[in-house]
Amino acid sequence: MRPSARQDLIVDYVEKRGSVTVEFLASTLSTSRETIRRDLSALAKDGRVRKFHGGASELSAYAEGQIVEGSFQARMHENVPQKRRIAKATAALFKPGDSIFVDTGSTTVYLAEELGKLSGLTVISNSILVAQQVSKGANNRVFLIGGEYRDDTAQNVGRLALDQIGAFKAAHLVITVGAIDADGVSDFNPEEAEIAQAMLGQSRSLTVIADSSKLGKTAIFQVCDLKRIQRMVLDQLPASPLAQTLLAAGIEIIIAD
Repeated sequence: MRPSARQDLIVDYVEKRGSVTVEFLASTLSTSRETIRRDLSALAKDGRVRKFHGGASELSAYAEGQIVEGSFQARMHENVPQKRRIAKATAALFKPGDSIFVDTGSTTVYLAEELGKLSGLTVISNSILVAQQVSKGANNRVFLIGGEYRDDTAQNVGRLALDQIGAFKAAHLVITVGAIDADGVSDFNPEEAEIAQAMLGQSRSLTVIADSSKLGKTAIFQVCDLKRIQRMVLDQLPASPLAQTLLAAGIEIIIAD
């Protein structure tokens, strides 16, 4: 199939479904994920779709209250002062002897840098960057979840990763998410949402960390509802009524100084 014809089909699927994942398109169009990613990049450049990590959506999605993610490297350079404040405030919540699941994300990488300054922690993560940073701490014990490697985000995902998560139990889980609204927290990548859900099933307490750009937005893959969250560490208090909804759900809101 010619690239132009395949890209026209991709646009048709996006218009019909609102959003699509790379995995769905690769399977439906019988081509590789790499080819689909190149198609999505070309379509985004031409202004025909809005690309996010792991898929694409209609251009109108932003106006409807959804947000989209750029590349992981780009996100590492966005809202850096806020993410560093959040990371420091979150690291202060833990002490030697704590066991913590940490998922993949730009904010959790900054958290890992702070955890690497501590000692006596046990951290389980599917992120190579998180594992590298935490392991710098004295007597920190780090378990890296294996699976299918994603070079763009330096993480392991898929069925093997989900199975390995089931071998652990941790007191805490820290995740960063794509969006926070009254229905809960959500993400843009189905594999990352699955990882977070699997970790949630093996932990007792959930801490969500996110900068204010994620507040009041929605993403297409639900991670969990608000009732499952114990704490949120944010750089600023959400506007009402979201703040009231979070507090009514019993969530402790910590504002990073």
